[in-house]
Amino acid sequence: MIELYPMLLKPCYKDYLWGGNRLSREFGKEYAPTPTAESWELVSREKEKSTIANGLLAGKTLEDLREMDAERYWGTQCQKDRFPLLVKLIDAERDLSIQVHPSQDTAMMDVGEQGKAEMWYVVDCAPHASIYYGFSRQIDEDELIARVEDGSICEVLNKVPVERGDVFYILPGMIHAIGSGIVIAEIQQNSDTTFRIYDYLRRDAHGNERPLHLQRAKTVIDYTPVIPIECKINSGAKFDGYSMAEMFSCRYFRAYRFDVRKSVLLSSDPRSFQHLLFVEGHGVLWHAGTEYPYRKGDSFFIPAALGEYSIEGNSRMLLSHI
Repeated sequence: MIELYPMLLKPCYKDYLWGGNRLSREFGKEYAPTPTAESWELVSREKEKSTIANGLLAGKTLEDLREMDAERYWGTQCQKDRFPLLVKLIDAERDLSIQVHPSQDTAMMDVGEQGKAEMWYVVDCAPHASIYYGFSRQIDEDELIARVEDGSICEVLNKVPVERGDVFYILPGMIHAIGSGIVIAEIQQNSDTTFRIYDYLRRDAHGNERPLHLQRAKTVIDYTPVIPIECKINSGAKFDGYSMAEMFSCRYFRAYRFDVRKSVLLSSDPRSFQHLLFVEGHGVLWHAGTEYPYRKGDSFFIPAALGEYSIEGNSRMLLSHI
């Protein structure tokens, strides 16, 4: 039996037209394309798979770990037929399209996969950067279609200024978009189902307007107005050598922020793997007397049966699990 260890992950990249170069320049993403819109840090899908970059299991995927011992690596509460989470770093050099994600039930009926509930953590942002987050007033389907057609859809959306450290939960059915100048860590269900509503008449690298999915989107949108201030989460507790905050908890995942100033002792849970994403700083992860250096942008898979490990250094880390 192979001894368990913290597994450094090699990500998958997406070169969507709105991306920039901050992920390669500031987050150490080697061999990333230009532009790099997204770095998929934790993923197990048909076409995109995280691979292990260190140790005896280097080159293996999360699915390989499941086949070796699902409970030992993934955890006792994970479905054995599908990895539950997808974690990304997103560099929005330009505005993302205005979009919506379906609920679990709608997605299963429409495209045969999970819904897409997701959480955004603002890693960094330009001055005066903002997101679109839900409707600012009640509208109906007819007004939605009319405003998409005449380009005025943004007039009925909440434009919310953001700051580093802000947390937003994107409910299925909520219309939303990431604005330019923002780097976001996104933790979500393992789904890539997105219905694009409006894309500012932009064209792709081949000169074609990107397709919209308005007919599908209008059936899953929640037209209820949102008060954005109620969706920000900023709380935590300080301890000797570190502080932590639970950023969000829902039926699909839980996510925490750790600010390490000296060290923090953690432990895996047999019910679920853990994923660590370092968004600031550098240091060393220790397990069983072995050190695993980390830096800003690094991502680790912690097997469910790993046991105790510690984080040392000066860093900010996002920890997620189901």
